[in-house]
Amino acid sequence: MASTPPSRRNFLALAGLTTLSVSMTAACGAGASGGRASADGKVTFEWWNIATTEPGKSLFPQIATAFTTAHPNVAINTTSLENEAFKSKLTATTSSGKLPDVFQTWGGGVLQQQVDAGLVEDLTDLLDWSSQLTPVSLQAYQFGGRTYGVPYDIGMVGFWYNKKLFAKAGITTPPSTWAEFLDDVRKLKAAGTTPIALAGKEKWPGHYYWAYLAMRVAGLPALEKAATTKDFTGAGFVQAGVHLKELVDLQPFQTAFLGAGYATPGGQAATMGNSEAAMELMGQWGPSVQKDAGADLGADLGFFPFPTVDGGVGQATEVFGGGGGFALRKGAPKEALDFLKFFVLENESKLLASNGYLPVVKGAESRLTDANKRVVAGSLGKATGFQLFLDQAYPPAVGQEVNDSVADLIAGKKTPEQVTASITEAAKSA
Repeated sequence: MASTPPSRRNFLALAGLTTLSVSMTAACGAGASGGRASADGKVTFEWWNIATTEPGKSLFPQIATAFTTAHPNVAINTTSLENEAFKSKLTATTSSGKLPDVFQTWGGGVLQQQVDAGLVEDLTDLLDWSSQLTPVSLQAYQFGGRTYGVPYDIGMVGFWYNKKLFAKAGITTPPSTWAEFLDDVRKLKAAGTTPIALAGKEKWPGHYYWAYLAMRVAGLPALEKAATTKDFTGAGFVQAGVHLKELVDLQPFQTAFLGAGYATPGGQAATMGNSEAAMELMGQWGPSVQKDAGADLGADLGFFPFPTVDGGVGQATEVFGGGGGFALRKGAPKEALDFLKFFVLENESKLLASNGYLPVVKGAESRLTDANKRVVAGSLGKATGFQLFLDQAYPPAVGQEVNDSVADLIAGKKTPEQVTASITEAAKSA
């Protein structure tokens, strides 16, 4: 999950040149890319999201319509873009200092850089309802004790697997260690089954493997330390690449995976949903996209956490993932925040009923009806540590290098050592 951002220096320079104009237009009631009030009191604001697949593709417009029906003085101009297209467009818009009024965010270093540039509204004193949200769902949007985003989904990445294909290969229990996982990959191949579906073209799904292996080998403190020291060349990070290469050498992915997208026809989600692969490493949204791009595996679908690594310091209860949220540009109309409250609090039951999202409202987990979603929510609830997606947790240039270098390792173009050296170089120059 990353885009191709400008360097931090150029980003802040560009943003710094436009921050004053953003503030001035906001004070006059007109937004940099929307958020304007007409003479008759009608307020129009821009909303950018990534709801291009079900259930969001249908649900998000329904929620927006319900809001504007209840608030006839408000109009919402919606832009829905596929993940990578969204990030590319937002990066270009951010560089010009013109964010949309309401925009999709995963928080972390990407949002913090936008905050540092003075482009994002500080919501801390405006969210008198934030106590109704779970602390873990808010975490990615908070910096220095201040809150800059509102979550609507939270979850974790893990392995979604096809129980029928596992049984065909003689696998009765999901693996709990990396060694067992590799053995199961071999069993699946021996049974004539493609073990893993991967969207090699989009890169962000591949970084999940390296990130989780770094967590399992080096531990969460090592990732946190690297963010400060800007040094990813430690033995634990190199070993993460070594273990990933062990998997790659088994040739576990579908044919032509390097050119495959995620939610596209014939891509990772469709390959999984159509029972053409036994596993995919994906977040809580995985089953919904499988169904939308391919087919619904129903009772044949299961979930298991990323395995531990023998000799590693990371624990199985330390999870990697994140959720979706929205932030407001500096000076966005108050109606935009009213919309977020409506979206999150008044529509939580609809979000959960769609089986595409996990709860961010305290106590709402009891409303989950899907067995696999309950497993994910339960794992998240018992988590002893949490790591946001690396391409969002770190500054954009660093996250992009993680994605690019890991993709090169998977394609056989970089060694584990070269991966850590490239990420370190990007971190030190960011």
